Amino acid sequence: MRVAVASDHGGFHLKKVVLQYLEELGIEYRDFGTYSEASCDYPDVARPAAEAVARGEYDRGIIICGTGIGVSIVANKVPGVRAALCHDTFSARMSREHNDANVLTMGERVIGPGLARDIVAVWLRTEFQGGRHARRVNKISGIENDLCREE
Repeated sequence: MRVAVASDHGGFHLKKVVLQYLEELGIEYRDFGTYSEASCDYPDVARPAAEAVARGEYDRGIIICGTGIGVSIVANKVPGVRAALCHDTFSARMSREHNDANVLTMGERVIGPGLARDIVAVWLRTEFQGGRHARRVNKISGIENDLCREE
């Protein structure tokens, strides 16, 4: 598995925790930034990471900001991305099983490092169930396709 990871300044410290955890698991990743606590605009880091997932260069993405909300909005603007904002392990599991989420977003100011590691662990190991859920995910893709054709 290959994972695209990014954060703005508000998620920088939690991203470091996530990167360390991915290293412990032996999971290959690319850090799309930011690389310091200096203020930056979250679309500038979330978009490239989400686009890399959408292009298939990475299997999944993890993007972090202060709340997880802004980066979730940005990532979900990228066709082919199904980003899920998760601050608990149940949501993380359901986002994979039912929604085939390919990007996880979290907020550093909302959760601590221990819970973040648990969320990432559950999210990475959970597979999409398919079945009736595949029909629904395909409808999401259909909406994206319809909107792209309208442009």
